[in-house]
Amino acid sequence: MRYSKEHEWLSAAEDGVSTVGITEHAANALGDVVYVQLPEVGDTVTAGETCGELESTKSVSDLYSPVTGEIVEANQDVVDDPSLVNSAPFEGGWLFKVRVAQEPEDLLSAAEYTDFAS
Repeated sequence: MRYSKEHEWLSAAEDGVSTVGITEHAANALGDVVYVQLPEVGDTVTAGETCGELESTKSVSDLYSPVTGEIVEANQDVVDDPSLVNSAPFEGGWLFKVRVAQEPEDLLSAAEYTDFAS
């Protein structure tokens, strides 16, 4: 996995498609997520730009894409049950899948993200 400084994670690509979610650190900082707005299938997202929104009991936070590409799937389970973002940020709480056109060079390794987040 790779991580952005906006606290999103990105899985290794399978056939050019990566899964994106927010980190456990971000989920804990947000508090209980109560609403999720995700990009739609077919949307083009750009690395570092807003592509959705997460609303929690504490605040509203923009969702940023860690890569540039085309959305191939949005996680409807998270839209229906936003608490998955908190309870399983790396499993059922993933947000969307993207066909990666370009991956920025500034994504972090797990160790680099741990240092960054602390």
